[in-house]
Amino acid sequence: MIRALLWDLDGTLLNFKAAEAAAIRSLFKDFGFGPCTDEMIRTYARINDAYWKKLERGEMAKPEILVRRFADFFAGEGLDSAQAPAFNQRYQLALGDTIVFCDEGDRIVQDLKGKIPQYGVTNGTLAAQTKKLERSGLGALFDGVFISDQIGYEKPDVRFFAPVFAQLAEDIPCITKDEVLIIGDSLTSDMLGGIRAGIRTCWYHPVEEQGAATAGQDEAHQMAIDHEIQDLHEIYGILGMNQK
Repeated sequence: MIRALLWDLDGTLLNFKAAEAAAIRSLFKDFGFGPCTDEMIRTYARINDAYWKKLERGEMAKPEILVRRFADFFAGEGLDSAQAPAFNQRYQLALGDTIVFCDEGDRIVQDLKGKIPQYGVTNGTLAAQTKKLERSGLGALFDGVFISDQIGYEKPDVRFFAPVFAQLAEDIPCITKDEVLIIGDSLTSDMLGGIRAGIRTCWYHPVEEQGAATAGQDEAHQMAIDHEIQDLHEIYGILGMNQK
């Protein structure tokens, strides 16, 4: 029986790609960089993803990654890399300006509120996630939120989950780890983190992401993930609940 849900934010409940593209395009105008094309967004996303994997593996610290991803991106596009620190600082807040939910994620969390405790677990920066939680309304719906910047460790580090378990023990009498389910889109962060923490895992890979999902399917099977879903509404079936 599942008695608590841990929701990842970016890429799971929130459409991170939409917010990312909107923020970068807006800041390109503010910094006088000219138009930002779809291909430029894809290039940045590849650079960012590579750096984020280094963060998850513990190879680099987050403050360095946040700036170097933009410095590398700007250098490749012939832009002023010296603007990377200022651009990143503005970018953290701009990310919260565009709120797009995946699969009516807000309605699902709202419907489940009071039926099962729900918590947010994210590797995003404190500045970006604080704004997103407020503007999306998720902060008021969750029973608790855990942000890596405040904890001092990133998923999949098992130490990220120590304060999570401490809070769960206070909120839910006699809860055990096999009664906790983490739902997330990242194999290397959410799923690996959940496995290391000894909790149940649910990998979210929506239909529009099938190319990336297929590439990671073998890895997912090797990780012995408990559940796989393509739409967040499938969580009702896993919980044995009727969808509202």
